[in-house]
Amino acid sequence: MNIGFYAGSFDPFTNGHLCIVKKASQIFDKVIIGVGVNQNKKCRYDKDTMLLGIQNVLKQNNLTNCTAVLYNNLTCDFAKSLGANYLIRGIRNAVDYDYEENLASINEEISGLDTIYLRAGNLGVVSSSMVYELFVNNRDVSKYVPKQILEIMKK
Repeated sequence: MNIGFYAGSFDPFTNGHLCIVKKASQIFDKVIIGVGVNQNKKCRYDKDTMLLGIQNVLKQNNLTNCTAVLYNNLTCDFAKSLGANYLIRGIRNAVDYDYEENLASINEEISGLDTIYLRAGNLGVVSSSMVYELFVNNRDVSKYVPKQILEIMKK
């Protein structure tokens, strides 16, 4: 069974992230979305609440081979503990590629896991930071985040 692990802070989970998950769900038998909890990084949204929101998005989109979990250790270690064969990363541009390629090299060296890159297509310009900045400045972000996530953001 091919299992892909898609890690991120997902703070918030965007339609770009959802696009990556949908593509990955067609490539892998199982996709695990790892919502990373990093004690050194300030989060905008409660991780447990965001996890539930992502699970609802998966259900709403009938992504039955996808699950979401919280984790707080090294991505590659956690992915391996779940039986993942690949790490999944979304890339938007050359800057993302350079950054991700450095991470992929280290992850492969220490864990043996290879990384597959997927593009979010026309949603590739969307980042969690951009969505948050627009949201806190009273702009409509409904086209950038799933409905279930927007409800979390409004609370």
